[in-house]
Amino acid sequence: MKTERFSEKRRRCRYLAAYAVLLVLFAVLFMWNINAGSVDISVREICGILFSGSGDEMQSDIICQIRLPRITAAAVLGGALALAGFLLQTFFRNPIAGPFVLGISSGAEMAVAATMVFLLKWGLPSSSWIMILAAFAGALLSMGFVLILSGRIGRSSMLIVCGVMVGYICSAITDFFVTFAEDSDIVNLYNWSMGSFSGIDWENTAVMSAVVGVASAAVFFCAKPISAYQMGESYAKSVGVDVRRFRMVLVLLSSILAASVAAFAGPVAFVGIAVPHITRWLLDTSKPLIVIPACFLCGSVFCLFCDLVARTLFAPTEMRISTVTAIFGAPIVILVMVKKRRRDEIS
Repeated sequence: MKTERFSEKRRRCRYLAAYAVLLVLFAVLFMWNINAGSVDISVREICGILFSGSGDEMQSDIICQIRLPRITAAAVLGGALALAGFLLQTFFRNPIAGPFVLGISSGAEMAVAATMVFLLKWGLPSSSWIMILAAFAGALLSMGFVLILSGRIGRSSMLIVCGVMVGYICSAITDFFVTFAEDSDIVNLYNWSMGSFSGIDWENTAVMSAVVGVASAAVFFCAKPISAYQMGESYAKSVGVDVRRFRMVLVLLSSILAASVAAFAGPVAFVGIAVPHITRWLLDTSKPLIVIPACFLCGSVFCLFCDLVARTLFAPTEMRISTVTAIFGAPIVILVMVKKRRRDEIS
């Protein structure tokens, strides 16, 4: 009994320590992102602008209209990608499943590119909601192909290959739209297709925060059935989970989260695969009730760090956000694949 209590106490301490580390990293990176840029603004001046409204007008505009919306977008969309990856890994029971690898993000980007070309060509007004709806439709289309393939292919490795092929097809169609768009439209399409958190305003941020917030809350409230589903479909059915309906909920939520990222930031790779594994390693548990909030926070930290590197490492030249996320995320995916291979060999 004493041993069990001690073990439980150790687990709780680990959870608290992991959350504390993530919160500290988030605070440090948030302030660092505000401070970093072509215009040097001290921490004291930043605090004055944020908390008392004092300070230079130009500096205030830089922080409030340029840097803060971008930082907020990186935090919100990073968390969304991480949760989407967590849901897809749960759904397919595959450690390297993710919205980018399975082609879901590429499908959302294809739909957004087609919508942007259509609206720009005919001079029609666009809005954040239109982009999200288009991305959601594209994500569901890609997810539908993946689900059809998953029903016919038993091996998870082949499923990943098929997902990658679906992603390549969608990316090729997106490139087609970008290539043959009118000259006046190419700049907007090209910048978006490169993947970046820049150019996002408060209107975009408000819409993405609302959509991602509702979807993330729904994911958290699904923690109990997710936990049962992790034990197997038979066990989930035995405790009263409607598995068919629950799988549909997982598809919809992961598509909404992935679509939100594609609509505003374009392609962002490896976050959805790598972050859930980082989170589980930090917490040393797979309990959804503990992992889900930490996964969102870890995704925010990861994207804040990668965005900081992307815009400051070779300033004034800005790197693609997917380039940086791939540099830090790909090695984690490789380690996961190596460990999975070893487990398969042992079993």
